[in-house]
Amino acid sequence: MAKDAKLQTFTWQGKDKSGNQSKGKIDAANLSIAKAQLRKQGILPSKVAKERSAGLFSSKNKPIKPVDIAFFTRQMATMLKSGVPLLQGLEITAGGVDKQKLKDIIYEIKNDVNGGIDLSNALAKHPDHFDDLYCNLVSAGEQSGALETMLDRIATYKEKLESLKAKIKKALTYPTAVVIVGIVVSAILLVKVVPQFESVFQNFGADLPAFTLFVIGLSETAQKWWWIALIATGVAGYAFSKARARSQKFSDNVDKAVLKIPVIGQILHNASIARFARTLATTFAAGVPLVNALESAAGASGNALYRDAIIQIKNGVSTGQSLKDAVTMTGIFPNMTVQMIAIGEEAGSLEMMLEKVADFYEELVDNAVDNLSSLLEPLIMVVLGVLVGGLVIAMYLPIFQLGQVV
Repeated sequence: MAKDAKLQTFTWQGKDKSGNQSKGKIDAANLSIAKAQLRKQGILPSKVAKERSAGLFSSKNKPIKPVDIAFFTRQMATMLKSGVPLLQGLEITAGGVDKQKLKDIIYEIKNDVNGGIDLSNALAKHPDHFDDLYCNLVSAGEQSGALETMLDRIATYKEKLESLKAKIKKALTYPTAVVIVGIVVSAILLVKVVPQFESVFQNFGADLPAFTLFVIGLSETAQKWWWIALIATGVAGYAFSKARARSQKFSDNVDKAVLKIPVIGQILHNASIARFARTLATTFAAGVPLVNALESAAGASGNALYRDAIIQIKNGVSTGQSLKDAVTMTGIFPNMTVQMIAIGEEAGSLEMMLEKVADFYEELVDNAVDNLSSLLEPLIMVVLGVLVGGLVIAMYLPIFQLGQVV
């Protein structure tokens, strides 16, 4: 439900029903109503004040990232393992958070738990940051009485996943940067440098080389239409992002096309297998039924091709197929993955084997990204050298020819 536009947000401090110090936020029409609502909740407020608006660069305006949730989970797991009570752990964690938005969410979770709500249900009130998989795993930990162990497992899972995402981002960013730098440098030379030479060539009184004429033509086109090219690029980028957001079919086709890119595609293949194995191992170890674990793995795979394949595996397992046979039927998982799953099923150690698969493919991604970086460094020099060197040669060819004539 959207917040009423007439309501104001108040921050408060006081004592809860148990007499413990607590703080948080509440929405009300005015200060008096805010205090009355707090008293109804069993809170004795010592300080209630209207929330101040934050500046543009305030920590309040910083978005919450998945890495922040991973750090929060790790902190909670560590404190619960150390014997710190859940409410006190949430209080301590909130106090050490820099981002105001995350701090507010943790206080809301603490107040809900203090009011008798399970931690998993309190987390579920913030689906943008704690998805179904996260909440289901926490719920499993609560029901088994091993919440600290489950939070530790979730923290490890989140950290591994974010590390993998960072590696993929690095792999995609580097070649993109090469292309952008090359385009920017070429555009600057065509728009700013080549016209200076063109004015000199007008007084030559001789025919210019074909290569020079070609570059001058590009320069004139760039000077005349650069703003249209800039707008067209912006519009194309915006249209592409909107199409991906609105059309599932278009987004799926893009995912499948990206997997065919040399080198990059193989990295993404390995990353999706690692995500599948890591998610399945984590959920299966938490006592989640295999079919439900596969559903979570499908959502976390990161690519439409693997998502559809994992859904196919889930359907096969639901009809009585073994996991190994269902994985084999998809035709996209490497033989090593299939054999490791088969060994895990036969030995009753599926969780351990899946973790080994995840470790193996995460290492493959790591090595591939490092190798890609090493390969692209000389490629950058070659691309920039060809672009810049070609333009420079085109501009100096008439001068060289003039010197030969003289």
